Amino acid sequence: MKRGKKGNHTFFFVTVSLGLLSALLTLFLYIWSPRFLREVDLRYSDFSFKKLRGIVKPGPDVVIVAIDEKSVNELGRWPWSRKHIAELVEKLTDYGAKVVSFDVIFSEPESEDADGMLSSSIKRAKNVILGYYFRPTSTQKPSSESLTQVNRSSIKLIKFIDKPKSSFIGEFPFVELNIPQIGAEAEGFGFFNFPNPDTDGVFRRAQLLIMFDEEIYPSLDLESIRYYLGNQVLLNVASYGVERINIGQKEIPTDEKGEFLINYYGPTETFPTYSAVDVISGIIPKEILKDKLVFIGATEIGIYDARSTPFDASFPGVEIHATVAGNIIDGRYLIKNNLTKGLDMILLFVMPLLLVLLLMRAQGTFIGFTILLSFVFLHLFLNYIFFARFKLILSALYPGLSLAFAYIFFEGYRNLVIERRSRYLRRAFSSYVSPALVAEILHNPDKLKLGGENRIITVLFSDIRGFTTLSEKTTPEMLVSLLNEYLSPMTQIVMDERGTLDKYIGDAIMAIFGAPLDVPDHSKRACISALHMLEKLEKLNQEWHGKGWPHISIGIGINSGEAIVGNMGADVRFDYTAIGDTVNLASRLEGLNKLYGTGIIISKSTLEDINSSEPPVVSPSTLRQSSGLRTGKDEPSFLVRELDLVQVKGKNEPIAIFELLGLDNKDSKKIEIVSLFNEALNLYREQRFQKAKEAFSEILETFPGDDPTTLYIKRCTDYIDHPPPPEWDGVYIAKEK
Repeated sequence: MKRGKKGNHTFFFVTVSLGLLSALLTLFLYIWSPRFLREVDLRYSDFSFKKLRGIVKPGPDVVIVAIDEKSVNELGRWPWSRKHIAELVEKLTDYGAKVVSFDVIFSEPESEDADGMLSSSIKRAKNVILGYYFRPTSTQKPSSESLTQVNRSSIKLIKFIDKPKSSFIGEFPFVELNIPQIGAEAEGFGFFNFPNPDTDGVFRRAQLLIMFDEEIYPSLDLESIRYYLGNQVLLNVASYGVERINIGQKEIPTDEKGEFLINYYGPTETFPTYSAVDVISGIIPKEILKDKLVFIGATEIGIYDARSTPFDASFPGVEIHATVAGNIIDGRYLIKNNLTKGLDMILLFVMPLLLVLLLMRAQGTFIGFTILLSFVFLHLFLNYIFFARFKLILSALYPGLSLAFAYIFFEGYRNLVIERRSRYLRRAFSSYVSPALVAEILHNPDKLKLGGENRIITVLFSDIRGFTTLSEKTTPEMLVSLLNEYLSPMTQIVMDERGTLDKYIGDAIMAIFGAPLDVPDHSKRACISALHMLEKLEKLNQEWHGKGWPHISIGIGINSGEAIVGNMGADVRFDYTAIGDTVNLASRLEGLNKLYGTGIIISKSTLEDINSSEPPVVSPSTLRQSSGLRTGKDEPSFLVRELDLVQVKGKNEPIAIFELLGLDNKDSKKIEIVSLFNEALNLYREQRFQKAKEAFSEILETFPGDDPTTLYIKRCTDYIDHPPPPEWDGVYIAKEK
């Protein structure tokens, strides 16, 4: 729907404001992060792992030796004798494993013999990393010797870029360690604590650092990689906490608490996993474990703590450690930090603004909804590209939520505007166009142009003859009743032919055809309306005769051409109307009916238009009112006769005027009059006035009462007595409006 400049500016301002409101509302939810929305976002992230990206094959560096069902069945229930563990370490040494990391703790002594065997195996291997864990509560105080051993693995290289504002990583007061005899020979120690899962119970992060007794300790994964790569751990600390962790040239991204976002490769046993009993038995090919980082841990149900991951509801902890190590060695990092938050916020603001700007130009709800879906799919596609190509974890939910808010707000506002505009249009047009045309305007408001514009239209004027005399001879009550009974059906006839009632001027009617909506056959519809108005008036006069009301007659003028149409008036009140020479000429033609004694006069432009335009689409009411009117291939033409060349007041150029008599197949008498009248008119214009008078007189004898013929007989008589000058061109100069 076209709007004025002010309306466009208002609509644009409100639309952009709604886009910003959607972004701000979503930003509030993004910062607040209510649990149910956070979990929806996390679930989509899991969906990206499982369905969009799928399973990824890990690198060749990390393997798992599992304390699995087969091993338990053959070696007995867990915990095993440390003699079996010693055998396992011996075999891994023989296999050439580069690092052996235990997701197991040996916190209680077994026997001097068994503990000694395991200690000797670890000493011989020279590559064993032992696990331990921190506790929030105390069980028993570890020995000072064990504390001294584990302190060897604390992070010594810490670079303070800025002083942290507070304790920046998790801190525990108590620790559970390996017994000194076993721990003494280990190359390093790493805790196997996990951070708390997300609110939906899924583990998506690994804790790489924990503070204990004012020292920072590495996780089992981090310590194992340190030894595997042969480099020291460098911790970079900023004011907000951990900035990054370096192991040699490897830069490990973490959050400010030192937590690492896990990039899971797949479900359980995605990593190469070998049964511990098979390793002890020596049945595994040697090259499989050579130079590998080997994690030893339980996978048998009932031994390990099952943890939920994006791929599995029950995932062994040892495989989580393997996954973290694999991520760091392979460089398969997931990034969710200030960069991703910034990208989230950019999308939060940009996408709803772009959406509402496009919705402004959308034609209809279906197209608008299609645009919304396109934006949603575009957002999800971008989300996937950032994840799959750049390993950036962006929010899928919140930018999508901002799009939903923007669409709902915009559609609500647009429906409010449309409803308000519909009420305005219904109120503005229902009194002067048909209900069907009002419905079409409301259904296709973009076809409507309410601002001033030049348009080709047909204008119809009708007026009651002798209305002043009539008003003097009747009572006011009778006059009002008569006018109402006259104007109502005449107006309905105009509306039935898709015409617009421009105004009532006392007893006169001004109607336009072809505005505010385009009507291709506007000239034909105006002519059909005029004919039906005369037919209806005959019936009204018959009814009024029975009431004792006076007989009335009307004159109708019709002209086609360019006019300025639109809403005109003051700010407080305006009307939809037409102005211009086309309108003025139609009014002059209506007035000429008094001179020629005719009912309908049309201009040459109207005649040319009805002869060139397509047959009108006739309304059902029109078909009921006219027995001779048909549509389609056999559509009859209108019956007209040329009346004169007239120079109307206010015009310098003469115009040809024609009387509209009806349809050429409806009245043979009128058809004969037209033929004879044209012959007589040609004689008149050739200044053969005597011959013309005789021809007109013959018409009057055959068809008495034909007023135009009577007028021409009088003119011929005048010109016979007083011949016109030689330059006379047959033009009649009308001196009245």
